[in-house]
Amino acid sequence: MTRTLLVLLIAAIFALCVAGMLWGYRNRARRQAAVLPPFPEPPADLGAERLTTTGVYASTTTDASWQDRIAIGDIGHRSAATLRLHDAGLLVERDGASPVWIPAESLVQSRTSAGHAGKVMGGDGVLVIRWRLGEQLLDTGFRGDDKDVYPEWSDAITELVGAQGKAVS
Repeated sequence: MTRTLLVLLIAAIFALCVAGMLWGYRNRARRQAAVLPPFPEPPADLGAERLTTTGVYASTTTDASWQDRIAIGDIGHRSAATLRLHDAGLLVERDGASPVWIPAESLVQSRTSAGHAGKVMGGDGVLVIRWRLGEQLLDTGFRGDDKDVYPEWSDAITELVGAQGKAVS
């Protein structure tokens, strides 16, 4: 009898922990939805494709912290993805989740990082694209299958930002 009660107590504590995490994640999504505008939808005409690569979409976070994951909808869900740079912007086609579209005029810069949104690879394992959604700067992390293409991506994004008449910051 004592063992059964102990197992039930541990299961109840575990269930409370999971419920607390879900409650916190939903509250974060509500707070973010109140201050962030809707995420843009991909246009019908994306323009010419400049680059494409495959890998893993790590997440989108606020620029304030590489751990402050956006929780609105399924934007914060990690998934296998294809990254496509077009004349009109950057498209992240995610497996099993909605695409993330970053219009060219919203792009700010790109860089490499050791980690993003809880995914740490060390070195320059993640390509991080900084962009603007309304007044908020966001960072979208992507771990490519081939990290040797990161300099090419950074150059192409810098070129696209320059074509929009903005300085890279």
